[in-house]
Amino acid sequence: MTQPPPRLFRAIGFMSGTSLDGLDAAILETDGRDHVRPLAFLGAAYDAPWRARLRNILGPPHPENADEIRACEEILTRRHSDHVHELLRHAGMTPRDVDVVGVHGQTLWHRPQERVTIQIGDGALLARLLGLPVVHQFRLNDVQTGGQGAPLVPVYHRALTAACPKPLAVLNIGGVANVTWIGSPDEADLVAFDVGPGNALLDDWLLRTTGRAYDEGGALAATGRPDEAWLAAFLAHPFFAAPPPKSLDRAAFHALPLPPGTSPADGAATLTHATARAITRGLQHLPALPRRLYVTGGGRLNTTLLFLLHNLVAPATVVGTIESLGANGDALEAEAFAYLAVRSILGLPLSFPGTTGVPTPMTGGIVVR
Repeated sequence: MTQPPPRLFRAIGFMSGTSLDGLDAAILETDGRDHVRPLAFLGAAYDAPWRARLRNILGPPHPENADEIRACEEILTRRHSDHVHELLRHAGMTPRDVDVVGVHGQTLWHRPQERVTIQIGDGALLARLLGLPVVHQFRLNDVQTGGQGAPLVPVYHRALTAACPKPLAVLNIGGVANVTWIGSPDEADLVAFDVGPGNALLDDWLLRTTGRAYDEGGALAATGRPDEAWLAAFLAHPFFAAPPPKSLDRAAFHALPLPPGTSPADGAATLTHATARAITRGLQHLPALPRRLYVTGGGRLNTTLLFLLHNLVAPATVVGTIESLGANGDALEAEAFAYLAVRSILGLPLSFPGTTGVPTPMTGGIVVR
């Protein structure tokens, strides 16, 4: 007997990443498996005072900042609610057109070796404000079961690139950089892990030395000279030799500061080279070099970084942005958490032994109806 087609859901996904640059929301039509059709996207950049306030609560929670964390969580949650209504107006839709909302939340602290991961964002409050089911705390089940809790987006990468020749890899350069290797259509064959710092070290350096939030297009890095001695010490960090699965907190390399007197341009060049070389070290841990490397996240807009990557991995691997697949690199992670929200309510796995190190494929997320 012919099986009925799987149900299609319309889901909203949110992402506020470790770059602290803003809040992204996307609407996705999906069956939680192979059907993915982006419907709308809306991003909202954080202003400098709010970004600074979030930056001040990063790290392990302490009793003295508990009230501030709660206050920031409520503000962030209400921003999510307001953003949903703006997104729906932008898409010509209403809340009745949406089945579920997936919220990643803002990561404050990620220590999977201690079975701890902290993302703020009040799923219960958001569900009440929107009158919609909300899925949140996507990483918690994975980490509490001994997984790395990251990356979680690989299963969406697989669906998005289903028609592409394999093997391929998707490289997400946010505050932390992670790679997904896709060798076959089978979810169980996915390999993914954090490869090193993405934009976080560079952004933090520029904020301290120039007041800029980021190096637009990599223009400042292109004028500087990398510090090879510092880069050698950076690449000697045991993280890079460790086999996957592995993941990083945003602040993992803050204990290795640049030498005093480093100019802003030389610092930008050094940290951009650090990201590029960390990525190429990470590619060495893959089962095979990908034929193509599709770059997403804010780092894909840094042309100096992409130029370095191209020089380091060509001709074995062709480097291009995710837009070459017709996707929107700004929207992709928000779309992914819409996809993961649907998988969560269907009881489908979000993480796998090859992506986070969990013992078996595992679902996750807390559903608030």
